[in-house]
Amino acid sequence: MASSVENLREIIARLRAPGGCPWDREQTADSLRPSLIEEAYEVIDAIERKHPSDLEEELGDLLINILMQAEIASEQNEFSFDSLAAVATEKLIRRHPHVFGDSTAESSDAVLTQWEEIKRTERASKGGGETLHSSLLDGLAKAFPALVRAQKIQKKAAKVGFDWACPEDVVGKVREEIAEVEEEITGVGKEDRKQKLTEELGDLLFAVVNLTRILSVDAESALQAATDKFTRRFHAMEKLLPEGRKFTELSFDEMNRLWDQAKNSEKLGGGAS
Repeated sequence: MASSVENLREIIARLRAPGGCPWDREQTADSLRPSLIEEAYEVIDAIERKHPSDLEEELGDLLINILMQAEIASEQNEFSFDSLAAVATEKLIRRHPHVFGDSTAESSDAVLTQWEEIKRTERASKGGGETLHSSLLDGLAKAFPALVRAQKIQKKAAKVGFDWACPEDVVGKVREEIAEVEEEITGVGKEDRKQKLTEELGDLLFAVVNLTRILSVDAESALQAATDKFTRRFHAMEKLLPEGRKFTELSFDEMNRLWDQAKNSEKLGGGAS
């Protein structure tokens, strides 16, 4: 009797086959990229909401995307789901020599150090060894969300000693970047003002990510939490709106007063500041 995974693979193959679903047949690896990213984020959302049945469903949707990519590749004789699984199996065994080999790793930190060393060896092997253009920062996908990519790049640099000595030094760098942003804001009349502001704001964001990293705070999670807090308080503002008034009719001062009420109400209820 076929397994559930085999049944799913057969259904996807049927959808892609002549006489199958017109939409599914039109899809390519490129066209499915947005769906793959969206489903991955929905999996994360279900995890954060601690909702097992939703997580099961979202992981299933993500699996459909993976099987669709494998089916498309198989049709073009590039790789198959079976070869994909075989490569993944071999990689897990190769990167866990402390479990499947003679190596030892007594802590999570030791495992991660060993993992990175194995990855560097793999990259060197694929590229035929070190080259003039190889870098200790190689191996990170540019498609990562900007905050995640910045934090990962900084961690790689820190592992080889290129890092700040203490959080206070990073705070100083953040202040320096804020001053440079302020300087560009007041630089009225500059033709390249927008470009320079974009550059300086990017430097400021990068410095803030550095601060979160050195304090062992995940930048992505911290920003998500801040956005959730803003959303929660904005909803509270809407509920506090005087009867007969529309939010868009309020002055900025009136909106600020509602914000303060929402914030104070949250504090009294034991919420975050």
